[in-house]
Amino acid sequence: MSKRLAFLEKVTNEGSDDPLAWYGLAMEYRKLERWDEALQTFTTLRTQKPDYVAMYLMCGQMLADLGRKDEAREWMEAGTERARATGNSHALSELDSALATLDD
Repeated sequence: MSKRLAFLEKVTNEGSDDPLAWYGLAMEYRKLERWDEALQTFTTLRTQKPDYVAMYLMCGQMLADLGRKDEAREWMEAGTERARATGNSHALSELDSALATLDD
C-alpha cells in the first residue's frame, strides 16, 4: 500500500470532511483500479460536499470507461447542474464535452 493511500484512508476514516482528502482517496482507488471503493468514496464525497464539482467528471469518466454509461451520464448531468449553480463555467464546459462523448 502506498503511503499516500494509507494517509488518505487514515484521514477519511478519522472523520475528516475535507473534500480534498475524499477526492484524493477516490482518485487513488481509481488509479489502483479498485473501482467499487472508488465509486463508494465518490458517492460519500457527493453526499458530504455536493458542490465539489470535480468529482462528477472524474467519477463519470471512470464509470464510462467501465462501460457503465447510464451511471456515467447521471453523474455528469448532476455535475453540470452543480457547476451551473456554483458558476463554475470551466467545469461546466468539461462536463458538457464529456457528456457529448458518451453518445459516440
